[in-house]
Amino acid sequence: MTHKFLKTLMLSSVLVLPLLSVANNANAKSNSLPVASEPLPLEYWAVRSALNNVQVSPDGKHVSFMKINSKKGNPIVEIYKTSDLSKEPVRFNAGNLEITGYNWISDEEMIVSFRGQVSKKIKGFNQGAFKNKLALYSLETGKFNELTNDNLSISLVNALPDEKDTVLVNYSEFKEGQSFRIPSYYKMNVKTRAKTLALKGVQGRGGYRFDSKGNARISATFDNAAEETVFEYRKPGETKWTEYYRQSIHDWDEFRYAGLVEGNDDQIYVIANNGQDKASLWRYNLSTKSFGEQVFKHNDVDLQSTMRHTNSWKNPGIVTGVSYFKDKFHRHFFDKSEEAMMKQFEGVIPNAHLTSITSRSKDGNVMVVRNIGPKDPGTFYIFNNGKFSKLGSVNGLLKPSDLSELEYITYTARDGKKIPGFVTKPNGPGPHPLVVMPHGGPFIGEVIVFDEWAQLLANNGYMVLQPQYRGSKNYGLDFYKSAFIDGGEGGGKMQDDKDDGVKYLIDKGLVDPDRVAMFGWSYGGYAALVAASRPDNLYQCVIAGAAVADNEQQVNYYSDRIRGIQKIEQLNFWNDSVNPIKEAENVNVPLLLIHGSIDQRVPIKHSERYKKVLDKAGKNYKYLKLKDADHFSNTLFYDHKIKFYPEMIDYLKNDCGPDGL
Repeated sequence: MTHKFLKTLMLSSVLVLPLLSVANNANAKSNSLPVASEPLPLEYWAVRSALNNVQVSPDGKHVSFMKINSKKGNPIVEIYKTSDLSKEPVRFNAGNLEITGYNWISDEEMIVSFRGQVSKKIKGFNQGAFKNKLALYSLETGKFNELTNDNLSISLVNALPDEKDTVLVNYSEFKEGQSFRIPSYYKMNVKTRAKTLALKGVQGRGGYRFDSKGNARISATFDNAAEETVFEYRKPGETKWTEYYRQSIHDWDEFRYAGLVEGNDDQIYVIANNGQDKASLWRYNLSTKSFGEQVFKHNDVDLQSTMRHTNSWKNPGIVTGVSYFKDKFHRHFFDKSEEAMMKQFEGVIPNAHLTSITSRSKDGNVMVVRNIGPKDPGTFYIFNNGKFSKLGSVNGLLKPSDLSELEYITYTARDGKKIPGFVTKPNGPGPHPLVVMPHGGPFIGEVIVFDEWAQLLANNGYMVLQPQYRGSKNYGLDFYKSAFIDGGEGGGKMQDDKDDGVKYLIDKGLVDPDRVAMFGWSYGGYAALVAASRPDNLYQCVIAGAAVADNEQQVNYYSDRIRGIQKIEQLNFWNDSVNPIKEAENVNVPLLLIHGSIDQRVPIKHSERYKKVLDKAGKNYKYLKLKDADHFSNTLFYDHKIKFYPEMIDYLKNDCGPDGL
């Protein structure tokens, strides 16, 4: 950080801001609440998260969180003593920068990350508009020390529980003549700032995984001649890397590291297909290069990840179970004590849905517990030596009675494939107007926990369908690969999957066939543009946010970053799928286009070029440009949302089709 930046931080750390109220103990599940009769003010949805990243210090003596005190404010950090939450906290902000995160690394120090906008122009794929910085904050002195500069970046890998005041960090230094940074890893004493080399980075090797003592145990290289990723390991004390698995770029199977097997240096956990359609958890023997026991599988969905012990200080890296999602997130515990503890918390939290322990002290007696779900946008609690109290909510303006029920459904596409989906239901009897909201990606796994856009629309009377169309991850290899048949099914069967979900809800009597719209962002915006030009249109209008409007332009934008069969196939997917800009003359419904001015993932020139084609063809559309907004939701601030949300609701009500939706 510059001297000016450090001065700003030190001065701002003594600002006096309103204290976050701490509620009484949460000790009973809520009863059903009365139904809201009128839509909430749109500004209730536009505010940024008031509370997030809640953590306890390693000794359990402090609890901290990022907090936003005003509609247009940036996050500050507040630090309370857990012995008396009513006392005035320590506070600091970032001046002209924005705090994006922090992590405790000792009882008195935390590493804090910052972001600042440095340009109104982008330089390339996910780069150019913002710059990130990292600093070490001392609770004892109230001061910051910069850990980065323009040529050096540093990131926290993990704390080292066995070495006092020591953390493992990743140093990446940019040198003249290089087009990339090669990271090296150091053990750094947070008191003295002294560092010891733990692993020197080399070109062509990455994917490092470290054990709790800071030993690099897993890595990967790429064999260009064979076109294979080579996974390698080494045992504690060894310096030589040994190959344990190869994967061709032409292989679709999942194979990813999922944790060390406690007490056995010859084995690791991996999540892999291993000849099956669904990815499951296996033990893998490093020495014999072979799969061992299939530890856990689910017949309907892939496994998402392994879970680690909630006390990462005393049990770092210990695998305690697996998670997967279908209708919601599910967890299967191997550690029964961890399972029993989670069930106790779920039993006392109102509207418990996805409950997790996000932070825990070394002695295990102080914990931060978070809940999030369709009826809870996010609430944090603290468990302190037997006492359980509510700390605060992500959005206290939204009450459970304002929020809609979520239902997991499956329906059959026209070619017989079963398509999962999520439906957010507005209050009152149907049939309802419907907004189809396909996810971005498109090749991701989506599970709905709390979705701000879906809940906003439902609060305004719209049913929302979020289809998990073919190509979505999580439902096995066959489901994923079916998006790549004959090159790419973008605008083809993937689009049919969305339309078939509409027909399913109409046939059920839940949706008015004359009041249907599509709204999507990124790939979802692409799908909305494709929907606008389909013959025999099901939709009265579409809303396309940050949309890929020209496949060729997007492929050229990031093709140099692609490696591996799934990535290569994704390029082919875009090359062979329907290109919206070439179909603009066939648009037959009104459109609302929305785009951020500094979108680094899908540049705004997509929408600008698409607009020109629409103008030439005399098509009906509106356009909203969000100044200084990037692609992802964390760059949509209050000023962006308070323009975007009213425009969207007004458009659906008044401009969507002949009479509005």
